[in-house]
Amino acid sequence: MPPAPRLIALGLQHVLVMYAGAVAVPLIIGRALKLPPEQVALLVNADLFACGIATLVQSVGFGPWFGIRLPVMMGVTFAAVGPMVAMAGNPDLGLLGIFGSVIAAGLFTMLVAPFVSRLLPLFPPVVTGTVILMIGISLMRVGVNWAAGAAAPSLPGYGDPVHLGMAAGVLVLILLITKYAAGFLANVAVLAGIVAGCLVAWAIGRMHFAKVAAAPWFELIAPFQFGVPQFDLVAALTMSLVMVVVMIESAGMFLALGEMVDRPVTQADMTRGLRTDGLGTVIGGVFNTFPYTSFSQNVGLVGVTGVTSRWVTAAGGVLMLVMGLVPKLGALVESVPLFVLGGAGIVMFGMVAATGVRILSAVDYKGNRNNLYVVAIAVGFGLIPLVAPDFFKAMPAALGPILHSGILLSALAAVGLNLYFNGFGSAAGARDQAAAAARSQETLH
Repeated sequence: MPPAPRLIALGLQHVLVMYAGAVAVPLIIGRALKLPPEQVALLVNADLFACGIATLVQSVGFGPWFGIRLPVMMGVTFAAVGPMVAMAGNPDLGLLGIFGSVIAAGLFTMLVAPFVSRLLPLFPPVVTGTVILMIGISLMRVGVNWAAGAAAPSLPGYGDPVHLGMAAGVLVLILLITKYAAGFLANVAVLAGIVAGCLVAWAIGRMHFAKVAAAPWFELIAPFQFGVPQFDLVAALTMSLVMVVVMIESAGMFLALGEMVDRPVTQADMTRGLRTDGLGTVIGGVFNTFPYTSFSQNVGLVGVTGVTSRWVTAAGGVLMLVMGLVPKLGALVESVPLFVLGGAGIVMFGMVAATGVRILSAVDYKGNRNNLYVVAIAVGFGLIPLVAPDFFKAMPAALGPILHSGILLSALAAVGLNLYFNGFGSAAGARDQAAAAARSQETLH
């Protein structure tokens, strides 16, 4: 565990990286429900509070049942946005129906986590590396949009030359600190770049603090603050399907982290991690928020900094919890412009992709040319939602969580192709696993 001052700085670095994604979902759902501003603010604060609790359980652990005990930050999953927006438009469900489906899906996830974790033999290095590579590629779109200054090309200010220049400046500063600094400063290169970017953005009038001044100092988060959740069978089944997608994506995150921290993830580890996704989702439904998953943004940060202590993300969890209770702090972090985060995002998300490439480098392609087909076709499937968003527009909307997730498409294709070419528990897969284990002894840097 790093000393307290360093622990707080490293934890804050994780919070800054994930904050924009963490608050996006409650903002989207709040607007879809046409809630008044004070209730939308309550959703955001509840989200931060539950983020903190779930992160602490995942990083520190809770008994023998919960917590993968790796440097994980938990946040609301975007996979659930589509179904929740649809529920928001149904007058028979609304917000209380969403909360009921979230609680039911969380309980379902906790029950099936041991069975999903038994699928680990389906993830030899050729599959694991491909999935982690696609996680990084999929995230790069987020980093690029951040650098452009808005979450989507249709939003105002997207691609403003000032935004692009600021993102480039933050990126260059991070690279300079990484190369020329040593010790603690090198570990907080991303934080230093973001702070410097904020100072410049404030100096040129692109960062404002009006929301900080207007936010209250303290606001209590109580269970069922909006009322008693309503349980609907179809809504619960829909959200449970979303959580199956979340578990598969989380498995990829855990495997990537295991590679980065040089601690291979076992079946028991995977069970505890996935079960905690379910527990975090139940906590979310109880405290007026939404389904939770392991945030992939922060996986990239672990790779960039080389800081693998789980107590750093635990400190980040404490900070998120405090920000949920002290809205003024949350508003301060929210004021960080997206283009400042963009330069850091490109570095971090690229690092996730690079980890996938590193795992794939241990795969035997010369002795088993079929592995080339596994990687090539799985990456192609994963790119479909990124390069052709309307490719599946004629398919049933219920399949949206599966068909619009490049990570899940890539995972399904890689698993299926590996079974077709190499079989289950093949000798080739065992050799690749041994080679990958040998390479994991080398540091990321």
